[in-house]
Amino acid sequence: MKCELAQKKIALSVYGELPDEASSELDRHLVACEDCRCELDAVRALHQAMYLYPVTEPSANLLARTRLKLEDALDNLPRQSWLIGFVQNFLAGAGRLRTAPVAASALLVLGITAGSLGGYQLADKRAATSATTSPTFAPDGSDSAKIANVSSIVREPGSETVEVSYDRLVPVKMRGSLDDPAIRRLLLAAAQANGNNDIRSDSVGLLAAECRAGHQCDGGPLRDALMVAARYDGSPAVRRKALAGLEPYIAEDMRVRDAVLEILVSDGDPAVRTQAISVLQPVEADSSVRQVLHTVATEDQNPHIRNASQQVLSQLPEIQ
Repeated sequence: MKCELAQKKIALSVYGELPDEASSELDRHLVACEDCRCELDAVRALHQAMYLYPVTEPSANLLARTRLKLEDALDNLPRQSWLIGFVQNFLAGAGRLRTAPVAASALLVLGITAGSLGGYQLADKRAATSATTSPTFAPDGSDSAKIANVSSIVREPGSETVEVSYDRLVPVKMRGSLDDPAIRRLLLAAAQANGNNDIRSDSVGLLAAECRAGHQCDGGPLRDALMVAARYDGSPAVRRKALAGLEPYIAEDMRVRDAVLEILVSDGDPAVRTQAISVLQPVEADSSVRQVLHTVATEDQNPHIRNASQQVLSQLPEIQ
């Protein structure tokens, strides 16, 4: 049994509508197929979730009108579609669901259709991934020229000779000064390396050091990258490094000031928010900064943040 057929039969099995001989065949397939076992768990979860909703018996007229509308819609769909054949086969046995609630019937159709669509999409993604990443061997057996992809295959007529065009996947290193534009572009790209906290931490740390030293950080891409990292990076350690790089520009750049105020109000890590208060020290007397500090000192749910803001406010001169 193929996964396509198995996923059509899973919902019928969960609802007790699958014949015994088909159930045995499905069970044998599930033993060897993890994806279909996951699909079975999902349909079972849907089946259990439906019992949480109140049961309302539909009228015979409502169910008949709904089925007629569904059949008309299916007739208007393009032919040669696997979905049409599947739903039409399902409707052949839909008479057994006449006593079921409308909500349950709709959820059943939706669950089976979503499961089948998910199976097709998963197969397509796996095929695409396999096509682009599976050939990682080198044609000569070495590790120095791994294949990224094969672009064309041409066989010479009447011979055993084949010409294969392929691209190589070769790691590249670059060595240079932090002032080198190419190195900076790589660091900026590394600052957005999703899934690798260490790489992002190293790159943001280097960029922050460059900004603190005043090296080409006058409102350009380096400062922008630090503001993005300080506000949105998923690692608190990376956000703190970015804040340290922005500190010298808090007084001269209103965008930096606004970003740090946003971090103080909304960041989820207390250590990052405490550092934001420290970064704001040169502009604490600013009216907008004072107002945010006052709001945090009186309304914030974190007592440590409230106390830190109150201490800053207590040291500021009264507004005349």
